[in-house]
Amino acid sequence: MAGGGGGSGPVGSAAGDGAPPAPERVLFPPTFSVSEIKNKQRRHFMFLRWKQQQRKEKLAAKKKRRKEREALGDKAPPKAVPKTIENQRVYDETTVDPNDEEVAFDEATDEFAPYFNRQTVPKILITTSDRPRGRTVRFCEQLATVIPNSHVYYRRGLALKRIIPQCIARDFTDLIVINEDRKIPNGLVLSHLPDGPTAHFRMSSVRLRKEIKRRGKDPTEHVPEVILNNFTTRLGHSIGRMFAALFPHDPQFIGRQVATFHNQRDYIFFRFHRYIFKSEKKVGIQELGPRFTLKLRSLQKGTFDSKFGEYEWIHKRREMDTSRRKFHL
Repeated sequence: MAGGGGGSGPVGSAAGDGAPPAPERVLFPPTFSVSEIKNKQRRHFMFLRWKQQQRKEKLAAKKKRRKEREALGDKAPPKAVPKTIENQRVYDETTVDPNDEEVAFDEATDEFAPYFNRQTVPKILITTSDRPRGRTVRFCEQLATVIPNSHVYYRRGLALKRIIPQCIARDFTDLIVINEDRKIPNGLVLSHLPDGPTAHFRMSSVRLRKEIKRRGKDPTEHVPEVILNNFTTRLGHSIGRMFAALFPHDPQFIGRQVATFHNQRDYIFFRFHRYIFKSEKKVGIQELGPRFTLKLRSLQKGTFDSKFGEYEWIHKRREMDTSRRKFHL
């Protein structure tokens, strides 16, 4: 017992004398590679320990930088802007300048000009692929509560080429087709009537209202605001104008509802929210649903024509996705 107590005495006295603690032993050498461990469980365990060590080192470096900035005060250098894929984006020649006269002329004479000149009122037909399942049907019904003056129609085997003339005859301005695969909505076709264009999107991450946590009450019939984010290229402007043309011009702010199309890395995230005013200075948002994500696959001139249609833009992965920092919208 005495030997045990004598062994622990020097350690206790060193700590009590205020001596600097011994440097923490490095868990992993610089050339360490988890993939060299053959045992799967041991490899997973060591990977978690390695990640934990990385987090500790990152946090320690952050604290050190903060202390240095506090010590320097006003003389501290400006904070470095973190590198992200967005701010390292490859420059696109078709990026739109708000003061470009050519762009302004094209937009004044394109297919959406009657809508933006308030000559037409949006009237939307929402339909599905043949024999839609319950989830797709519910999604269409909820989408119709988001877009004012929209009507849901189930095709029952009727071809789109026959639906489009009937839509034009009944003064519909847009046609939305929801496609599904294995009972899950996976595609959206948006055709502007009567002269196009037609956009084909891949749809993913669909969430109905009952699947959204902490959602608000069902939306009212008020016309929502529309927010379009990060549609910066000529192609992006065309897509943004297509989405804008689905909604009436004058939103009813009393309804406090807003529909957002947010483009990030060529993925278009749709969200539908309601403003919640907590006080005169604080405001929150409450998601109403549904939500989904779109990825543009093609943009076709004119109305839908799968055989003889002329395409303005087609997404070709092997040719276009050569860089992670290259975006098209």
